Amino acid sequence: MKNYLTYRSRKLPLSFLIDKKALWLTLFLLLLTFAVVVISTGLGSMFIHPLDVLSVLFGGGSEINQVVVLNLRLPRIIVALLVGIALGVAGSIMQSLMRNPLASPDIVGVTGGASAAAVAFLTLFEGISIHYLPFAAFVGAAVVTLLIYLLAWKKGVTPLRLVLVGVGIGAAMQALTTLLIVTSPIHLTSKAMIWLSGTVYGSNWNNVLTLLPWVVVFIPLTFIFARSINAQQLGDEVATSIGEPVHRHRFLLMLFCVALAGSAVAVGGAIGFVGLLAPHIARKLVGPSLGALIPTSAVIGGLIVLLADLIGRLAFDPLDVPVGIFTAAIGAPFFIFLLYKHRNH
Repeated sequence: MKNYLTYRSRKLPLSFLIDKKALWLTLFLLLLTFAVVVISTGLGSMFIHPLDVLSVLFGGGSEINQVVVLNLRLPRIIVALLVGIALGVAGSIMQSLMRNPLASPDIVGVTGGASAAAVAFLTLFEGISIHYLPFAAFVGAAVVTLLIYLLAWKKGVTPLRLVLVGVGIGAAMQALTTLLIVTSPIHLTSKAMIWLSGTVYGSNWNNVLTLLPWVVVFIPLTFIFARSINAQQLGDEVATSIGEPVHRHRFLLMLFCVALAGSAVAVGGAIGFVGLLAPHIARKLVGPSLGALIPTSAVIGGLIVLLADLIGRLAFDPLDVPVGIFTAAIGAPFFIFLLYKHRNH
């Protein structure tokens, strides 16, 4: 037990162990993330020294630096960070629930539902305000996930059926999205393609406030149910034998996954493979236990999107390349590697 910190509440039925290695690693990643945020905020067509960025963040700095940092760059960086955090945690939930290393919101169909709904909104409801786009994407993710769950139900839901039905529904959503793009006018097609590529370009504080509550509410809820996920990883029979309401908790956790992935996709577009990459990297660092995996996946997911956005802003200046292009460039080969690695399983 020397590798763990223990906590027991005297007033509440609450106790938990904190892995010291995971705690120090998470703190290091948080410091690294803060450093990347500060450096990224200062980089661009107008360079701002990191110390000047810190000065602005603590209420000082020149007026022009305040405008560039607070109004132009920081909202975009925070949105990228929140999108990565949400996708990283959603991916860790899905992989652990389904006991499948290839599972992630974009591969199992959740992101496909959001994409289809968003493209339908852009191409079929041209006269409606664009501010309703995030709501449309979230509703699409929720409806498709509910459909996947209902189709996979047969005296309960098993992880294997969820994966198989999810992949099939995801392919159908991709086909529907393509059909909507092909049949829409060219000026609407360009809007849809930009959204589908996944970008945080033009993000503002309203986008931050749209996404922040979802992250703040549902990640702590995921922590509360971490023990349930750990039990389910042992198998449904074992989890049931120790008193775990498997199907009820699985449904709730799928809702948490949809809330996080749907909100991230609604604001940032169809940014792929983050939910696949972040949990795998985190699992190599801290192991499969959800208590350590969730915060590590969150920070790594945030770093992936943050760095991808930084590269997209700077590598092809003055062009602003969408985040999703870089995450797909890394994630697609990684997915092929996983398929090869698990080909005999």
